[in-house]
Amino acid sequence: MSTPTTMTTLLKIKQWLQSLTGQIVIIMTFGVAAVQLIGSTIWLHQVEADTRENVREVSKHMAFRIAATVSYFSSLPQNYRHIVIDQLQDMGGTRFFVTLNREEILINPIPSSPLKDIVKDEVQSTLVKQLGISNAKIAFSSPDDLHVINNHTRLVDLPERWGHHSLLVKPLTPPIIVIQIPINDSDWLYLASLMPDPYFLEETSPLSQDRVFSLVVSVTTVLLLTLLILRRTTRPLAVLARAAERFGQGDFKPLREVGALEVRHTAHAFNDMQARIQRYLNDREKLFAAISHDLKTPITRLRLRAEMLDDDDSREAMIRDLEDLDMLVKGAIQSVKETDIHENRVEIDIMRFLHDIQKSTQHTPQTLVIQGTLKAPYTGKPLAIRRCLGNLIDNALYYGHKADVILEDSDSELCIRICDNGPGIPDAKIDRVFEPYTQLATARGSRPGSVGLGLSIARNIARAHGGEVTLRNREQGGLEVRLRLPRH
Repeated sequence: MSTPTTMTTLLKIKQWLQSLTGQIVIIMTFGVAAVQLIGSTIWLHQVEADTRENVREVSKHMAFRIAATVSYFSSLPQNYRHIVIDQLQDMGGTRFFVTLNREEILINPIPSSPLKDIVKDEVQSTLVKQLGISNAKIAFSSPDDLHVINNHTRLVDLPERWGHHSLLVKPLTPPIIVIQIPINDSDWLYLASLMPDPYFLEETSPLSQDRVFSLVVSVTTVLLLTLLILRRTTRPLAVLARAAERFGQGDFKPLREVGALEVRHTAHAFNDMQARIQRYLNDREKLFAAISHDLKTPITRLRLRAEMLDDDDSREAMIRDLEDLDMLVKGAIQSVKETDIHENRVEIDIMRFLHDIQKSTQHTPQTLVIQGTLKAPYTGKPLAIRRCLGNLIDNALYYGHKADVILEDSDSELCIRICDNGPGIPDAKIDRVFEPYTQLATARGSRPGSVGLGLSIARNIARAHGGEVTLRNREQGGLEVRLRLPRH
C-alpha cells in the first residue's frame, strides 16, 4: 500500500521526468547507450570476422602438420611405432601428444562453437585430401577431463614430462583438440594438441563485463557533464518561470538578465513586458480615479436640479436614473480597486475569516455551516482573500438562504467549496455570470443594489493568486462554487 511519502516521491520523479532537464537527460542516456551498443556490436562483428579468418588460416597449417604426423606414424613398421612414441614421451613429446591405443578413447566434449567447428572442418578436409582418411574422430576437450592411453587414465594423472608442457597452460585451461584415427583393426592413433593461438577459440560477447563497465562509465560521464551544463542553462529559465508566476499574482520585480544569449534576450523582453503591463495597470487605476472624481460633481449637480423639478413623476424618474448612474460609476471604481489590491503576501488564517462571516449571520435567518480544517495557514493577500470569500458567500446566502462551506486542504492546493440550495444557473449561462455587470434575473432573481460585479471580482482575485473560481449545478439542487488556491 502506497504511503504519502512514496506518493510524494513518485510525484517529484514524474515532475522531474516532465521537466526540460529530465527529458534531455533521458534522451542523452538512451542516445549514448545506443551509440555505445551499436559501435560495440559493429566492432565485435569485425573482430569476429577477423578472428574466424585467423582461425581458418591457423587451422590449415595445423591440419597439414597433423596430416604429416599421421602419415609418418602410418608409414612406420608396426613394431617401431611404440618405440618412437616411448622415445617422444621420454624427451617430453612434440607439439602433439601422441599415443597408440588399443581402443577408442571416449572424449567428454566441451560445448561447440563456430570457431571450434571451423577447426574441425579444416582438419577433417585436410585429412581427406592429403591421406584419404574420412573416419577420423575429432573433438575438443577440457584439459582437466582429457583421457589418454585408455578410458581410465587422464592427462593430469601422467608424469609432467609426458606432455604437460605442450597441453597444459596453467592456470588457464584452453581447449585441447583430439584426433583419433584407426590405423588397423586393433590400433588407434591418438593425437592431442593445443591450437597455436588457443585464445582464438574464446567466445566473445557484446555485453562482456569490460564492455558493460565501459558503457556504464561512458554514460555516467556524459550524464554528469549534461547535468552540469543543463543546470547552468535551465536555472535562468526556472527563475524566469517563477518571476512570471509572481508577476501574474501582482508581484512586480525586474529579472536579472544573466545566462546564455537567448536567455538574456528572453529576460530582457520579459522585463520590458512587465514594465509595460505595470504602466498600463497604473494608468488604468489613475484613469478610473479621475473618472470617479470628475463624475461626482456633475451627478451631484444633476441631483440638486432634479430635486427642484415640480413634476413629481419626472423628478422621481430622474433621481432613479441618477442613482443608477452613480451605482455604475461606483461599481466600476470598486471593480478596479478590489482587483488591483496593493498589499504584501502574508500568512492568512482563512478559518478566522470564515468564522467572522459566520458570526455576522447569527442575527439573520440565513445560516452558514463550515466543515473541514486547514493543515497550515495560506500565504496570500488578506484583504483580497476576505473580499473574495465575502462575495462568494454573500451570493450563496442571498440566493440559497443557507450555505455549506467545505474546506479540502492538501500540500499542493486549498479548495473551498461553497454550496447553496438556491435555484442554480442554467448550464449555458454559467460562464456568462463572470462577466462584469451581468445579472441573470430569470435564473436566480435580481438582487437589489447589485450591479453584477461580485463574481467577476472574486474570480480576478483568485486568478491573481494563481487559482480559479468555477461553478456547477448540484444534482440535488442549488449551486456549488469552487475556489481553488494553489499552495506555492
